[in-house]
Amino acid sequence: MGLPPVSVAYFPPSNCSWTHVALQFNASSNGFQSDRIAAVWLDGTELLRTSTPQSTGNGVFWNVTKDVTRYSSILVNANSSLSVMLENLVNDIYTGVYHVNISFLYYDVQNMNVPSSSSSTNRKVKLENDVFVDNPIITGVNNLTSEYDKDKPADLIIPIISGNGSEGFWFRILNESELHGQRVIIPSNTYKAVLEIYVSSHGYDEFWYSNPPDSYIEMNNLTTRRGNGAYREVLLNIDENLVGSVVPFPVIFAGGINPLYWDPIVSIGAFDLPSFDIDLTPFLGLLLDGQSHFLGLGVADSIPFWLVDANLHLWLDINCALPCEVQAKSLDSSTPKFKIERSSSFVGLDGSFEVEMKRKSKFSSWVKSTAGSLTIKVSRELKFKNKIKLYQNGTEKKIKQKVKEEIEVRVLSESGSTISKTKVKRKYPLTITRKTLPSREDGTRLMLSNLDHKWKEKEKSKGYSSISLTNRQQCNAWMVVQDHNVLYDGATTQQSYSYEGEAGCYSRVISAVNGKLMNDIANSLCAAPLTFGSVSALWHQYG
Repeated sequence: MGLPPVSVAYFPPSNCSWTHVALQFNASSNGFQSDRIAAVWLDGTELLRTSTPQSTGNGVFWNVTKDVTRYSSILVNANSSLSVMLENLVNDIYTGVYHVNISFLYYDVQNMNVPSSSSSTNRKVKLENDVFVDNPIITGVNNLTSEYDKDKPADLIIPIISGNGSEGFWFRILNESELHGQRVIIPSNTYKAVLEIYVSSHGYDEFWYSNPPDSYIEMNNLTTRRGNGAYREVLLNIDENLVGSVVPFPVIFAGGINPLYWDPIVSIGAFDLPSFDIDLTPFLGLLLDGQSHFLGLGVADSIPFWLVDANLHLWLDINCALPCEVQAKSLDSSTPKFKIERSSSFVGLDGSFEVEMKRKSKFSSWVKSTAGSLTIKVSRELKFKNKIKLYQNGTEKKIKQKVKEEIEVRVLSESGSTISKTKVKRKYPLTITRKTLPSREDGTRLMLSNLDHKWKEKEKSKGYSSISLTNRQQCNAWMVVQDHNVLYDGATTQQSYSYEGEAGCYSRVISAVNGKLMNDIANSLCAAPLTFGSVSALWHQYG
């Protein structure tokens, strides 16, 4: 900890034609360690945010593979700086030292007979008279049928990062009053812009979704600093104006809630934390004025600490003659509608706390490029609800959280007909229960916990097949504790994953009991996806 990232020179393969790229993160540790956060950047653009599993004295090894094709515009650049940050602490207790190897795998999907919704364009762009223009390289192809192809990687990526990366390229946000970011000037031939946000919560806010209000902590004279309620939202500003927000998926690291859950299966997103996109195309009328604009990131209601950075993906009109300018005008950029309600009721250590938030926005703009005069409309509705209940003098706690989001992006022609329409529905519910039963005659206590969380997403696009994904985990655990010593324990984790899209179908069910893998079944049939049934045997091991 406290050391800068490790950086090496990156060179793409020469004399190689590729359409897709995968990043492989291979790591091992030879001693005991807690979970640690890590990230990979290329010239400041974050490619992967990940975390480590907890390792025992026997050590641990693992690998993560991620599709990074969307970063093609920087992956083609030679002599780039590849940086890796893994904040580790080594002392008499935490003895594990990590060894990390980063590899890139390049694929030419067109020559592999692999189904794909579109081809990826890999090319360099160069700056001429404030306009980025095409600079063909032999690794690329450029046969896209539409400049608004939904899977086409951006032509240029501008990282929104902290300083020179001496302490990592992420911003470290300590409270809700902080707004971090940087000023940018985008090329005058930009016709589409999307900001990708990477975010993770740590310290007193690692389990933000379980935090009680400060009034509960103060009234009960508690020493915990995990407070300020259970609502958090990442906010994006352009200059002084709020233009978007994200309620982050509650990623649980390997030491979180109950470490018994995460051996050998890790929590959803723990090895590949999700990033979140905010479409800024409706704001091109502002961003294309030739002036610098501040893109700022903050976290509402936050306490120490959050790690946040972003990548600004830009699509460029490379077909226009110099001097080239895309014209844009904002048609509707009103402030998003926002409503939040909070309530709390408690007597002593028992009580309930609830927060409910709704946010709704509609933005639109007119954009003129060589693709024509188009109108882009982006609408979004976000709903968040969190409820915490405490019973039995605070020895039983139940957390129930729901996040639902619906985003629609429409591109209209000059005549008003729909060229493209994409609708994404996403939800991620979370339920956690913890219970400590009264002490027995021998002084032992039984501690029970269970967790159920899910990521569910469906995307529909005009002219394309719909895409659906569901990833769910259900976990149960028990511990027999005497004083501060764990005498016996056990856990079950079950996970089901299903995907259906243009490339086909895939489903997988996996389960583990007491740290051992019990079942792992996968298929690629486009029928009813695999599911798992309830496993109750665990709860009968201690009676």
